[in-house]
Amino acid sequence: MKATTKILKEQKIIEAAEKVFASFGFKNARMEEVAKEAEITKVTLYAYFRSKENLYMAITYNALQKLAVICDDLIASNVDKPGIESVVAIMEGFMDFCQENPLYSEVLLDYFSLIRSITEDDKKLTDAMKESNYFPKVQALHNYPFKLTAKEIQRGIDDKSISERVEPMVATLYGWTAAVGFVKISAASGSNTSSIFNVRMSDLRKTNLEMQRRLLESYG
Repeated sequence: MKATTKILKEQKIIEAAEKVFASFGFKNARMEEVAKEAEITKVTLYAYFRSKENLYMAITYNALQKLAVICDDLIASNVDKPGIESVVAIMEGFMDFCQENPLYSEVLLDYFSLIRSITEDDKKLTDAMKESNYFPKVQALHNYPFKLTAKEIQRGIDDKSISERVEPMVATLYGWTAAVGFVKISAASGSNTSSIFNVRMSDLRKTNLEMQRRLLESYG
């Protein structure tokens, strides 16, 4: 089989898995449903992906790739603006990405939670995940958004739009924590336009970004 044909079929399977996982959830999704959605036999499916975990890692890699492109584009579009504008844009872009792509949001948050805990309990990372050919690709990319954010924060410090007392990586982790918190609350509310405790998600999103901006500007 030609390499191009194999890549196209593999991508078709991943797209099918995304639809099935989005409909049934990872735990309830069955490989049979993925094969049916991809219009292939189970034998063919297992020739490409031996397990659901392998598909999970492939989807996680897709999500990371798309998020990385968004971050790159936002930085490029803000290159002539103060660094703080780029940082806030990245946070806003992540929130938008997660709200527009619930499955990608879910797999990314699950993966980040998992990968940060493996030093405490390596058993949480299954053998199937470790053996996935997508796992090293995910590992190579999973810190990219954080490194970009820290770099833009440093640019903001250099151009005086961000307080010189801000430590780039600490502020990066704080910013992403705040953004992830919003994403989780938004998901719990069941709708991007709904409210929780009489607070509209749009207002919470706006406040989240404003507070991050103010902290970066006046920290210390």
